[in-house]
Amino acid sequence: MGALKPKDLIDLGDEELVQRLKQSREELFNLRFQHAAGQLENTSRLRQVRHDIAKIMTVQSSRERSREF
Repeated sequence: MGALKPKDLIDLGDEELVQRLKQSREELFNLRFQHAAGQLENTSRLRQVRHDIAKIMTVQSSRERSREF
């Protein structure tokens, strides 16, 4: 999927963000499983996916806060 940019995430709709978050969490689960089994070659992908999840969640919380006002 590659690194996500905050501007790209802001342009996405709420449903698309939820879908991206779900996909990223599934990917992280699979990467952790591969890492534990010793099959993961690119361990930096774990960090990248965790950061992507954080970016998505930040955009979601920002939208929630803006709706409160």
